[in-house]
Amino acid sequence: MKAIQVTRFGDPTVLEFKDLPDLVPAPGQLLVRLHAAGVNPVETYVRAGTYAKLPTLPYTPGSDGAGVIEQSESPAFPPDRRVYVTGSLTGTYAQQALCTSDQVQPLPAHVSFEQGAALGTPYATAAWALFIRGQARFGETLLIHGASGGVGIAALQLARASGLRIIGTAGTLEGLALIRQYGAMAAFNHHDPGYLDQIKATTNGHGLDIILEMAANNNLGNDLTLLAPRGRVIVVGSRGPVEIDARNIMVREADIRGITLASATAADRAELFSRITTGLEARQLSPVIGATFPLAEAARAHEQIMSSAARGKIVLTM
Repeated sequence: MKAIQVTRFGDPTVLEFKDLPDLVPAPGQLLVRLHAAGVNPVETYVRAGTYAKLPTLPYTPGSDGAGVIEQSESPAFPPDRRVYVTGSLTGTYAQQALCTSDQVQPLPAHVSFEQGAALGTPYATAAWALFIRGQARFGETLLIHGASGGVGIAALQLARASGLRIIGTAGTLEGLALIRQYGAMAAFNHHDPGYLDQIKATTNGHGLDIILEMAANNNLGNDLTLLAPRGRVIVVGSRGPVEIDARNIMVREADIRGITLASATAADRAELFSRITTGLEARQLSPVIGATFPLAEAARAHEQIMSSAARGKIVLTM
């Protein structure tokens, strides 16, 4: 099989395109023939060797993908079943992946393999942030700070299906158009000097009940000034330290809550992916693909995900 392999940590050039032996499932494992794999920011940190938990070298990156079951002993996932992959034993930047039965979910026929590869980490992260950590409730006002990326679009669609009032930010005109298209009642460019005042005006003085924050190192201090009483900031991403004024938390009795999907239990994952699969079947969820790269160009995909303004999900195709 063709696959990406990393033999040393470093810049994107360490992502080597190789011929590796075909995979052979052990009892209880499923073999998936992948058609597409999702690219997530965390995979760039692991590749660089800067992430807290690193795999043993050599390894194949990736946890998300979509394809067809090739070999399986599971009645729920027989051969030829279309699935999306939400974790694997062997990595998903490859033509094949070994998975356990709880790492695959059914992929409806109307959802493309590229869209399926965009589901696992982004949609589970968004659902975890909104409903488990954020305790979002019908009618609340939500700000998605950085709404045009993979997690942002997922959160938009999940929040819209649950009856929240949504404000989004992005850094480009294309990104702003995209988040309006997918459910934001208002969208603001976070590069504009007055965008914080515009957000405040949109809430009619009430403030924001929930903020999903993709870049806490840039925005957390300002986020706290936008919250309604007992509002919550859910920190989804941060690329460095940040200084805040704790009084803005005190006077609002506000919460700052971090998330890491790795802390989800088996029961949590079952709940998250049941919600996602139901949303797909009801056609309430539809992943947006921002760019695709051939598997051999994984290095270019890693460069783009960290350097360009996000507009949907970056996917590798096989």
